[in-house]
Amino acid sequence: MGDNGGLSRTRRQALREAVLGARTDTKADGLANLVEPGCEKAYQRFGSLYPRHQVQLQLLHGESQRAFEAQTRQSLRITVGCVLSNVLRDPRLKSKEPDRHLADYLSKEISGLRARIDQDCALAVSRGINVGLGLGTFISVVLLTVPLMVGAAGLLDLLRVDVGCTDRWSLMGAFVCGGVGAFGAVLSVLVRLRNTGGELSRRRTNGDRGAVAPGQVARGMRHEGVYRVFVGWILAVAVYFLLSAGFVKLFAMPATTVEICSGHTEGQGTAFWGFWCAVGFLAGFNERWAFGLLDRSNRHERYAPSTTQASATESNST
Repeated sequence: MGDNGGLSRTRRQALREAVLGARTDTKADGLANLVEPGCEKAYQRFGSLYPRHQVQLQLLHGESQRAFEAQTRQSLRITVGCVLSNVLRDPRLKSKEPDRHLADYLSKEISGLRARIDQDCALAVSRGINVGLGLGTFISVVLLTVPLMVGAAGLLDLLRVDVGCTDRWSLMGAFVCGGVGAFGAVLSVLVRLRNTGGELSRRRTNGDRGAVAPGQVARGMRHEGVYRVFVGWILAVAVYFLLSAGFVKLFAMPATTVEICSGHTEGQGTAFWGFWCAVGFLAGFNERWAFGLLDRSNRHERYAPSTTQASATESNST
């Protein structure tokens, strides 16, 4: 039982780290803590001869302790320790001037460490957005299948609400259109993620890769993946009510609830579902349109003061 319990705890911990990232290190240390005993003077000389490389190594060591995966943290710590040990034991460090070859070695190692940290951040972004989209897809399936399985009629009967045939079909159409719109939003986010690549992480950190820990970036991506699915669902339902109520007349609908309930023609139900599924998917796929409207208003407010300041500066200079 003890082995099984330990195994289950290990699996739970691995699942948690895969979704939320590694836990925060409670005993973080600096680059000086990696110096082996007896190399303190060599470390001081290293800082005086190669100050830029020493600061970069120190920054990378700090970022490595905030990496998303625990194995990445351990691997980066070992690599930083090996690089520092090689430099401190190198006989060229005893020269009075910085050695060009030793500086090239440090630059290449620092570039490799930076690439591994960037890859860890990209993993946090993709892991977060995938988990968020997975939760959003599950919610979409629930929003789409539950009304179809239970039926609007059964739900209304449980609530003791008496409505006519056309109202029942209208409610079912709204549920189906919104559910398919949520799937359209999932595809929209996946397409943009494929096209933009690392742009999402840079936008989350305002261009500074070390400003936010990868775990926080992953959490933000999870939230973004979920709420964009909800935006697609709401946008699809809004488009459904706009078109079905006749406020916006862009094209003739292949079937209406009145025609279906009258039963004059066959195949109207299939045309009804096909039409609203297509409308819902297109509305959800264009969920970015809603954020474009919000960004446009914020951009206008953001640039308005700067334009005024530029005009005032021009008049003063004149």
